[in-house]
Amino acid sequence: MTESLKWCKNCVLPNTRPNLKLNKDGICFACLNHKSKKKINWEKRRKELKKLISKIKKQNNSYDCIIPVSGGKDSTWQTKKCLDLGLKPLAVTWKTPFRSKIGSENLKNLISLGVDHVDCTINPKLEKKILLNALKDKGSTAILMHLAIFTIPKLFAVKFRIPLIVWGENSAYEYANEKNNNENSELNNKWLKKYGVFDNFKTSKYLSKNQKKLISQFINLSNYEKKDSKKIKSIFLGHYYNWDPVKINNFSKRIGFKNILKPKIGLYNFADIDDGCLIQIHHWLKWYKFGFTRLFDNLSLEIRNKRITRKKALDILRLQKFEPPRKEIKIFCDYCDISTQQFFKIVEKFRNKIIWKKNNKGKFFIKNFIF
Repeated sequence: MTESLKWCKNCVLPNTRPNLKLNKDGICFACLNHKSKKKINWEKRRKELKKLISKIKKQNNSYDCIIPVSGGKDSTWQTKKCLDLGLKPLAVTWKTPFRSKIGSENLKNLISLGVDHVDCTINPKLEKKILLNALKDKGSTAILMHLAIFTIPKLFAVKFRIPLIVWGENSAYEYANEKNNNENSELNNKWLKKYGVFDNFKTSKYLSKNQKKLISQFINLSNYEKKDSKKIKSIFLGHYYNWDPVKINNFSKRIGFKNILKPKIGLYNFADIDDGCLIQIHHWLKWYKFGFTRLFDNLSLEIRNKRITRKKALDILRLQKFEPPRKEIKIFCDYCDISTQQFFKIVEKFRNKIIWKKNNKGKFFIKNFIF
């Protein structure tokens, strides 16, 4: 964990963001990576993608690819692109226990584009226990979500002998975990171990002996270690197409994707809208751990895409109170059978005391905040 809070001079991300680094001029790798996109020959990459697809289609499988989907703007875009490229996709979803009404509508719209779809529900008794214990142990509501998101596609690819999994953007490139790692087009085991936010997380340690026998294969990462799974290619569509959340939202809206009136968290009214609480709490917990929120990520993307200036982003941030998402926290607490007081007591343990200090009135503040 960093000992000194520093901010990118181009965007509004801090060096406390996991794996993010600043260069000697104080510019983060996310900004440097975005700048490098201008040098990418996108037409050449799309030819490479078509060549890969041509090889896969010659195998004459029941399905050519798996698309992990939630019904969000990105998975709507992925699905339409795969269909337009002539692929026969199987769409698979981890069904959050908090799926929203708009999330259901958008998922239904995605399926109507013309794909078979599997909705995967984890044993709710185990899911509830793992969610609560992951919060207590790791200070996160998203670990189980990510376990399922990364495991389910591989599981179905092995079961149905599907040679390709198609993901959206490479988050490690777009959010700056390494410089220029957009050269890597694949989500492989190395990527998963470094960026999959699991931190050697083992669900089994939270379960009784009897419960361990019932553990869902939908969250069993050992699927990645099986011999058959290593034959499956897993690619980022964002390696072949220039990923921009606003442009992808506009694309997806044209084929039926719906936004909401106001953002649930962050800047965008089209992102993080399919789940009713987990993702909102996950992003808010960054405030305690790292001193930034989802809004900082979104504003930084807008700065890089030259839709706003850094000064404008700072003006937006100055208006924020950074309040916890109390409605979503209440939903989570009711589900896990704990009080909101217990919740805040748990998450307080994860406040980063290196960056959070107390003033003379006993109130917490972030030392070296961006303004």
